[in-house]
Amino acid sequence: MPHDQDVEGDTSDISSEYECLQCGKIVRAETSPGECAECGGEFQNRAKSLE
Repeated sequence: MPHDQDVEGDTSDISSEYECLQCGKIVRAETSPGECAECGGEFQNRAKSLE
């Protein structure tokens, strides 16, 4: 496949997985879920590197 063409994927599910940096709870959401309901911690998109 040429490099200048996008790969078509399933775009029906646009949500991402977010993980609480304090307790590890994982949720799926379209945008950042804000504060964790379990512990009040901050969520990080699991698709992004922690570095």
